[in-house]
Amino acid sequence: MATRHGAVGDGGAPGDSGLGELGYKEELDRSLGKFASFAAGVSYISILTGTFQLFYFGFGTAGPAYLWSWPMVFVGQMAVALCFMELAAKYPVAGSVYNWAKLLGSRIVGWSSGWLMLTASIVTLSAVVLALQLNLPRLWSGFQIIGDGTGEYDFATNAVILGTVMIAFTTAVNAFGVKLMALINSTGVFVELIAAVLIAIILAANITRGPDVFFSTHGYGAGESGGYLSVFLVASLASGYVMYGFDTASSLGEETVDPRRTAPKAILRAILASFVIGGAILVFAVMAAPDLEDPLIGSSEGGLQYIVEQVMWGPLGKIFLVCIVIAVTVCSLAVHAAAIRLTFAMARDNALPFGERLAHVNPKHQTPVVPAIVIGVLSAFILVINIGQPQIFTVLTSIAIIMIYLAYLMVTGPLLKKRLQGKWPPKELAESGYFTMGRWGLPVNIFAVLWGVGMALNLAWPRP
Repeated sequence: MATRHGAVGDGGAPGDSGLGELGYKEELDRSLGKFASFAAGVSYISILTGTFQLFYFGFGTAGPAYLWSWPMVFVGQMAVALCFMELAAKYPVAGSVYNWAKLLGSRIVGWSSGWLMLTASIVTLSAVVLALQLNLPRLWSGFQIIGDGTGEYDFATNAVILGTVMIAFTTAVNAFGVKLMALINSTGVFVELIAAVLIAIILAANITRGPDVFFSTHGYGAGESGGYLSVFLVASLASGYVMYGFDTASSLGEETVDPRRTAPKAILRAILASFVIGGAILVFAVMAAPDLEDPLIGSSEGGLQYIVEQVMWGPLGKIFLVCIVIAVTVCSLAVHAAAIRLTFAMARDNALPFGERLAHVNPKHQTPVVPAIVIGVLSAFILVINIGQPQIFTVLTSIAIIMIYLAYLMVTGPLLKKRLQGKWPPKELAESGYFTMGRWGLPVNIFAVLWGVGMALNLAWPRP
């Protein structure tokens, strides 16, 4: 294809981009700075989207003690993130997971991880935009366009309409280039971080119970063959759904200034900020909830939004719901953007049908426009499944998360093999001052692989 070259082109920082070694030329608009790179990772994880979208599931399945899955998932994903940071310091390229798996393993491994990640990203975009239905009608009843929300399909159908509008928006923004996407994304993340910190502070100021609430099963798991552990592992999906996508900072590496230094730091900051702030919101919400026996807390009709509305003064609660909608918006933008870069990366290697068309970069906006449209259409199509069969959509979302963990495993596994063979990390990383784990690399990598296998098995384990 025309996108393959033996040397890097003139755009950006050729000597420090890592593209020349891979045989690619500079085609994308290299204009993202440190905060924009950090914002890309944070917005994909999205503190206010994931925590608010699935809190009800975790709490309703395993009660307050399900929150122990938050640090558990963080430790595992942090090990994965550290491995990704080393790789980003060497290869900060579009479609990061796909390219890393290809370089560390083989073209087949890369192709497999790419397809897993791409399929999961499209489903994830559909799942994220559904969060609008949990928030917009709470702000104004006019957002409940279909019926009054009590009909059999009112909720699901309205969610599809709101979600489709959001996908149309993210498609248009991403098609206009990375500068517009980064401006909206960075602004939204700034608002999200401030709102998240304020929500945590206000919840902390209204706590009604002590931390002992997290050390009791509260009757959850009674009658289950595996006891509380069985429901806890199911509930951990709520945390596992949030803490991934930090590799987005590297996936936008071809559009980032000084990516080999910027991307690793952005990955670290994104996962740390999400863990600390998101964890504070979850902990203080449980401690501040007026009545933990209220069935709405464990219901999709209530959840974390319900607690926030109960604790906060009316108008203030509405303001924070607006911030959650902003978070959902930038999360959707980031997921869409990452999927576009993955499509572009695979297409220029002819790893996708119609590769030449999908890899075409619009000369005016310096971005792949066709992938933006294709991903938007496919995500909107998947949304329609939610109208008549929301259970099927839930299954699809769960499978998508498994796919992402498997795709990550296709990177950490081959990386571990390279370490054991003495072929990683390259000496050039330490010598040039780029990020490397040094002697901690092997134990961290081993743990990352074990974590990936364990989490994938947990998510895929058949349950009644």
